[in-house]
Amino acid sequence: MLRSRVLCCVAFWVVLMVTLIGYGQTKNARVEEVVLDGIIHPATTEVLSHAIGRAAADHAALLIIRLDTPGGLAEAMRSSMAKIVASPVPVVTFVAPQGARAASAGFFLLEAGDIAAMTPGSNTGAAHPVIPGVTMDPVMKEKLENDAAASLRSITGQRGRNVELAESAVRQSKSFTAHEALDGHLIDLIARDENDLLHQLNGRTVTRFDGTKTILHLDDPQIVTYAPSLRERILLAVADPNIALILMALGVLAIYVEFTSPGLIFPGVIGAVALLLGLAALSVLPLNWLGVALVFAAFGMFALEVKFASHGILSAGGALTLVLGATMLIDSPIPEMRIHLATALSVAIPLALISAVLVTLALRARRNKVVTGVEGMYGAVGTALEELAPSGRVMVHGEYWMADAIAPIARGARVRVESIENLRLRVSEERKES
Repeated sequence: MLRSRVLCCVAFWVVLMVTLIGYGQTKNARVEEVVLDGIIHPATTEVLSHAIGRAAADHAALLIIRLDTPGGLAEAMRSSMAKIVASPVPVVTFVAPQGARAASAGFFLLEAGDIAAMTPGSNTGAAHPVIPGVTMDPVMKEKLENDAAASLRSITGQRGRNVELAESAVRQSKSFTAHEALDGHLIDLIARDENDLLHQLNGRTVTRFDGTKTILHLDDPQIVTYAPSLRERILLAVADPNIALILMALGVLAIYVEFTSPGLIFPGVIGAVALLLGLAALSVLPLNWLGVALVFAAFGMFALEVKFASHGILSAGGALTLVLGATMLIDSPIPEMRIHLATALSVAIPLALISAVLVTLALRARRNKVVTGVEGMYGAVGTALEELAPSGRVMVHGEYWMADAIAPIARGARVRVESIENLRLRVSEERKES
């Protein structure tokens, strides 16, 4: 009897401990979130990779990838999809906040998630592939469509979603509202925000890409947003082509200042860093080489304006060329990947004005009388320290000189330098005006 009571007591405490441990794990479930709210490019892929790695290291129960993107580069998209599929932590791709979109490459990322969700008022789709700056023949167009469609079929088919409807986003560039995507079984649910999303996912069984199943315990989750490192923030910032153009302009201007005023060091260092960052950002974007040529031609015109006084013609031409080149620089169908006209004007006009100011200063300096060196002695006024009959000492610019007078000059009289030869002055008496 005693033995049975002891066994019952032990069993009770074991059940209680297991229950408390399970409750604690559920209550303290960690959910991590990473925000991808711009163009999909290599910097985005790096941020996503680090967020997935941190979620795995923190033993997170779930990773939310919040999407708001117009699309991006194909290679960055494929790399990001591969990382989502291979994530050791269940991934929810969530188009948010309300009014957000996951267009083009964003549609592929949305479908790559273990759970795909959208907020009311958001949209997705329009995933037809394009090659910027290239007019595709029917064969090339069909190849790109087939490749993109096959990639999407492999993802949506494995996720158990509507393969045919997903493929129409590639072949026919169809777009879908959140409710259309849910009714068409392209996504799994609609949620107002992260809290609503986690409430709906609590207790849900998730089938991973490899077929394994995971039950989500999200009774009282702790949401932690991934904060990009300083390096990642810099990469994300300079990957904007508008920021890249501004960096290049500042870099060229600072380097020019260094060349015209050697020894300052600081402008040269800052200019080199800014120029390299701008070029690095543009190197991962689809460039129109005519636009590149126009931009560098514009910088050349600004530099030549300072060297050759063209009365503003080179500055005006440089400003016009820079605006044209900047607007043509990025060859992409996505407006967010192009340089805005306002940015081009805000860079071109100040550079033109700076060139004009430098030219004005240079011309003014040429017209000014020389006040240093031998040339600065011509016309200078001094004092005769002794009688010049015809030679003697004079003081000019606080210095003693030997001088020859054109006509005899009394001691203490004011003298004017007429010429200088072999460090000997030729002077005349300075007459006072009546």
